[in-house]
Amino acid sequence: MTDTSTHRREPRTDAPRALTFDEVHVLASRITRTMESVISGKPDAVQMALTVVLAGGHLLLEDVPGVGKTMLARALGTTVGSRVNRIQFTPDLLPSDVTGVSVYNQVERRFEFSPGPIFANIVIGDEINRASPKTQSALLESMEERQVTVDGTTYPLAKPFTVVATQNPIEMEGTYALPEAQRDRFMARISMGYPSADAEVSMLTRRESANPLDTITAVVTNDELVAMIDAVGSVYVSPAVTHYAVEIARATRSHPDLRLGASPRSTLQLVRAARALAVIDGYEFVLPDHVDRLVRPVFGHRLVATSRALGHSGDSEALISDLLDDVVSATPVPAIAPARH
Repeated sequence: MTDTSTHRREPRTDAPRALTFDEVHVLASRITRTMESVISGKPDAVQMALTVVLAGGHLLLEDVPGVGKTMLARALGTTVGSRVNRIQFTPDLLPSDVTGVSVYNQVERRFEFSPGPIFANIVIGDEINRASPKTQSALLESMEERQVTVDGTTYPLAKPFTVVATQNPIEMEGTYALPEAQRDRFMARISMGYPSADAEVSMLTRRESANPLDTITAVVTNDELVAMIDAVGSVYVSPAVTHYAVEIARATRSHPDLRLGASPRSTLQLVRAARALAVIDGYEFVLPDHVDRLVRPVFGHRLVATSRALGHSGDSEALISDLLDDVVSATPVPAIAPARH
């Protein structure tokens, strides 16, 4: 079942105007404030969602039902003036329901491609791990190569393209584990967690009369979002910070308690995310602190602990978190002057 909502704007033939770092920071602050007006008491989740979008990545939201995963994804989609499609993943969903299918036109006497909901700027995949592994694999090409191949023909996806997927914990009924190749394509994974008492009271009060999503509108255009992503790509990363990120990744690959360490793709995405976080924080270059803050959400879902380590711990998530803490603390931090832009 697919539910599609679209934010349409008049097409433009000219290229988006290049933005300065100050302009990107101002627009990012505007997006953050708008999203936080809907998502109460979760500033870290809001910041991470925006970081992933500006870094050109994909976000995985994992937590128990009812804590606001889909609300966060929809708030992000509403705040940016881009085309947004939502896919409800179910056990009977087929790959063609995601990518599209060729349909025979009896008048023209030829097959025509009917695009699926994957053809959007922001694709909200709700409860992605309720679909079968075959359907989940339909996202692999689109998430990595920004294109879809159907019946031997390749169709490019729009720019920007971001998948914001939600999933329930694997121990819950009716879920399938995401394969390692699928998890590795998500730039970051975060958990929403339960709100504080004050935030929950505020949520109950505001939702008595209206849906908070009805009170917000797009605060940036799609062209502005593209320009923000382009500007983030030019943020300076010193060789020392690059080496620091690589050393953290290499340490996970040789750790005795990890069967699967961070992939080279994850190192690349760590640096890209650090660029975006730097601009959100008001910097025009990346600090080691930006890397430190992103190691857990970027690396955590990619690492696999050994059976021996799991036997001693019993909690895979807590074990991975502790191991990453050890790796980061043991990696020498380069000296970078903390000057603001």
